[in-house]
Amino acid sequence: MENGVLMQYFEWYLSPKPHLWTLLKNDALHLKEIGITAVWMPPAFKGIGGVNDVGYGVYDIYDLGEFDQKGTVRTKYGTKDEYLEAIHHLHELGIQVYGDIVLNHKMGADATEMIKAYEVSQNNKNQIISDEETIEVPTVFTFPGRQGMYSDFTWNWKCFNGVDYDVLSKRHATFLFKDKKWDSHVDNENGNFDYLMGADLDFSNSHVVAELENWAQWYLEMTHLDGFRLDAVKHIDSYFYKDWIRELRIHYQKELFAVGEYWHGDVSRLLNYLNEVEGQISLFDVPLHYHFYEASHGNGQYDMSKIFEGTLVQLAGNKAVTFVDNHDTQPCQGLQSWVADWFKPLAYALILLRKDGYPCLFYGDYYGIEYSHIQGQKVMLDRLLFLRKNYAVGQQYDYFDDASLIGWTRSEENQNALACLMTDSVGGHKRMFVGKQYQGQIFYDYLENCQQEIMIDENGYGEFVVNDGSVSVYILKGSADEKA
Repeated sequence: MENGVLMQYFEWYLSPKPHLWTLLKNDALHLKEIGITAVWMPPAFKGIGGVNDVGYGVYDIYDLGEFDQKGTVRTKYGTKDEYLEAIHHLHELGIQVYGDIVLNHKMGADATEMIKAYEVSQNNKNQIISDEETIEVPTVFTFPGRQGMYSDFTWNWKCFNGVDYDVLSKRHATFLFKDKKWDSHVDNENGNFDYLMGADLDFSNSHVVAELENWAQWYLEMTHLDGFRLDAVKHIDSYFYKDWIRELRIHYQKELFAVGEYWHGDVSRLLNYLNEVEGQISLFDVPLHYHFYEASHGNGQYDMSKIFEGTLVQLAGNKAVTFVDNHDTQPCQGLQSWVADWFKPLAYALILLRKDGYPCLFYGDYYGIEYSHIQGQKVMLDRLLFLRKNYAVGQQYDYFDDASLIGWTRSEENQNALACLMTDSVGGHKRMFVGKQYQGQIFYDYLENCQQEIMIDENGYGEFVVNDGSVSVYILKGSADEKA
């Protein structure tokens, strides 16, 4: 994704009105102009929460806002037609579109059934802590509102491994169905992290796998998407997605970019997953996000020279989708780890202006989050996107030789150079190389955080400066006017 930029076009607390699909369609030209090359759209199918479901409480993956189910025809984001129109318009502008795929669980069953099961420990899902018991489970999905259109597959308890609720006793616990096992190629947190929520899909069931493969082909033919964001991959047998995405690529002869959400701060878990899926899928760089979070709340004590140590972008840069925040890390969410606003310009410079990784811009950082009274940083991000598009090319020279003050330059013959300097503490200066061809020429901070202009010496170096807790990005004076 050379110089590409992905945008996550939603945040958790968006209002159902106006329809997001229409907003996105109307915003597409603007996204193109600022340098967005791909858009990650939220889950488009009907959820248990109907018009208020963010998309992860998935009920019917064939209902893209077309059938009267869960009290609504439209989803939170609009109708099926509006969804397809938004995709078509983005494609007309040359912007790729990735769909958010949620296949780990189902919620909002149409009926219940009585089955035998065991309760398992919350701390170790492999440990059975009850005798065999009969429970009533919400596992029957017939989708009466759709009446078999697109697929007549109906779901019952045999399609799942377990649930977290017994309707009969009104008891919340994690239940493993009799004669079932949790999927094995999953994260080993809590002994086995197959179970997450709702009715947990059994990926060892060949009928389930076949139905999900059929659905994927239907979904691609309906939408013509360019790729996927795969939800909760650490809870799904890794062999499923490895085969699933490979078969789709063969069938459609398309790249079909895929990025998985494997939420873990330990990069070894991510590297292990990449190995298990044989590199078929990229992953979000969760360790880097946590480094940003820690640095932003470190009161200037974080070691900035080590900000990339133990991250996916450092160890597998061609498989790393870098990000600052997302819908799960925003305030009031389960994985809340919001990077402090003052550090956002530094964090985005670190993912947008360097050669490794595929950066993802968060809607909430760009447009703000009204629910949490957070202002977007549109002007700053527009400038960084401009710099990425026009200056972040060529050789990269790193100056990560100080615990607070770090920088790098990008320089190449016949290309305009860039010099980035930042600090999480007190301001300072650093001598950095941009190229002998710039001898005697003036560089200035395009972000306008520092007013001092820098003259390049006869060896191609400049003594660049940065203010306290800030970032400055220097380019050749006059060059931006020609490109803007």
